[in-house]
Amino acid sequence: MTFRIADTWFERRRIDDDITLVFEPHVDPLGRCNIWHVRGSEADLLVDTGMGIAELKPAIADLFGHAVIAFATHTHFDHVGGLHEFSQRVVSRQEAAVMEDGDNRFSLFREDMEPEVVDCLENAGYALPDCLIDALPHAGYDARAYRVEPARPTRIVDEGDVVSIGNRHFEVLHLPGHSPGSVGLWEEETGTLFSGDAVYDGPLLDQLPESDVTTYCRTMERLMTLPVTVVHAGHEPSFGRERLVELTRAYLDSRMHPEA
Repeated sequence: MTFRIADTWFERRRIDDDITLVFEPHVDPLGRCNIWHVRGSEADLLVDTGMGIAELKPAIADLFGHAVIAFATHTHFDHVGGLHEFSQRVVSRQEAAVMEDGDNRFSLFREDMEPEVVDCLENAGYALPDCLIDALPHAGYDARAYRVEPARPTRIVDEGDVVSIGNRHFEVLHLPGHSPGSVGLWEEETGTLFSGDAVYDGPLLDQLPESDVTTYCRTMERLMTLPVTVVHAGHEPSFGRERLVELTRAYLDSRMHPEA
């Protein structure tokens, strides 16, 4: 397989005065995690860190006005690849050990992934390509050698803990189902939710070995009642409360009443 060299690995889109979306355009949508930068008065918050194929921190250093808190919504490879680059690393208690070890069940190449993972992705509706990237970040990059670097947590959080960046305060919501330690960040004052992969506007994954459908249903019931203004998810475009209700209801209908 021959790859071209990408002109740039990361792109960004300004959402408002405080929030910038960073993403990896040369990664297949399956692994193209939304990386959210939130500017605060005393610290910057980075929600998830992408695949780790190219260095994230120097690529977006101009966004940072303060020290950076890198927050992992969960520890799947597409969300924590760049976490080791940051000195402040936050994760849920349930997945702290995974983050410290590095989850390397995944590969950039379909043929190298575990069969049960491939089956889960395809059964969810993803067209899994032969390779998850269509370019290289630089000459000499060995796509076959891709791996997630271990990252020791500097803070472990539980339900109800608060992540503060000065003028903004986010409550940690434990939203398991996709993975045991999936968490979101909820800002009640603005109705803003960073949901990770607990919910996004695309095929949700609940058949991974660590997933649990019953638990996921409880998470969806909780999210359905949350008075959100906007959901900034782990994948796909952001959306509002009406779409959140549609997505959570559709999931519950599909899992609780599959015959309908």
